[in-house]
Parts: sequence; C-alpha cells; structure tokens
Amino acid sequence: MAGGAAFLVSVPVFFQAPLVRLFPLASLLLTVGWAGLAISLMKRTETQRWGDLLWGFTWSWLAGSIYWGWLRWEPLIHLPIEAIGVPFAIWGLRRGWCKIGHWFYLGSLLGTTITDLYFYVAGLIPYWREVVRIDPTLAEPILQGAIAQAQTPWGVSWAIALAIALFGVGLWAIQQQQSHWWAFAGAVLSTIVVDGLFGLVVSLL
Repeated sequence: MAGGAAFLVSVPVFFQAPLVRLFPLASLLLTVGWAGLAISLMKRTETQRWGDLLWGFTWSWLAGSIYWGWLRWEPLIHLPIEAIGVPFAIWGLRRGWCKIGHWFYLGSLLGTTITDLYFYVAGLIPYWREVVRIDPTLAEPILQGAIAQAQTPWGVSWAIALAIALFGVGLWAIQQQQSHWWAFAGAVLSTIVVDGLFGLVVSLL
C-alpha cells in the first residue's frame, strides 16, 4: 500500500504537470475518469483497497488541475487550492469511509505544505512567480538562480530540517501497521524522494 501511494504521488509530477500546462481542461476532466475508476474498483472486494487509494488520489489530481491549470501565477493560493478536499476527507474519516484514500490525500497535502514552507523560508517564492510566467525554454537562468538561493547555508539547513521532519512522520506512520497509515506514510516519504529528484534535475541544468 505504501508503494502504491508513493507511485501515485509521482504521477502528478511526471505526468500531470506537462499535461495540465498544455491541456488544463483535459486534465480537469480526467478527474471524472479517476473518480469513476476509483468507484468501480471499490465495488469489488479484491480491488476495494486500491479503489479507496485512488479515491484519495482523485482529490490531489483535482486540486492540481485547478491550481496549475489556471492559478499557478500566485503561490499564496497554492495551499488553499490543494486543501480543497480536506472537508470531504474529514467527513469521510469521521464515518470510517475511504480511510486509505483520505489518509493518502492528507499525507500528500502534508508533503505539499512542507515543500511550500521551504519555498517561503528559503526565499524561493520570487523565482516561483517568475518561472511560471515565461516560456519553459527560457526558464534555465531562473532555475539556476533558485538553486543558488537554495544552496545557501540557510536554504540547506531548512531543507535538512524539513526532510527530517517528513521522514520522522512517515516512519511513525509505517510503524502503525495499518493500511491507511501505510498509504499516509507512502505519500509523505515519497515527497522527500520527488523533491530531491526535482532539485537534482534542476541543479544539473
């Protein structure tokens, strides 16, 4: 379950990101397909857990489609948009419904929150605003500036501290020995991997 959650965290980064930039409406409409597939899987006992997990992923996909499709120029509203499914997740968890999916969604949101926090404390928000407004082929100098900013002692210290925090939360969740906590842990821990890979790719530009 943790492995499945980790895979689904990587999907928006490597598949949704290019799709939503070119075809935002198609990405948004694809949410309906994910939701339909999740419901279909949940109806069968042998695939119920995977449908449950996919349901939580659907909320992450919906939020990503809305923000990165039309609102990506303003970082301040990123987290509010990503948190669009929180009321529904709380409602479902209180009723014991879709625990795996809702905890996966909340784990993904926690990872996003920590990543955004790093952008704020490391002073990377101006680079965010600038890079999303230009042609991707012209983004290299901006990304190199962001990497230089992140590699200062302040930026490195915060990156290590927040990565340790995420790792600690993920490790605690894995030790709970329950599927919904494993999904949560997979989402949290994979954030470290995805952010690390993204930083490595950018640093090689």
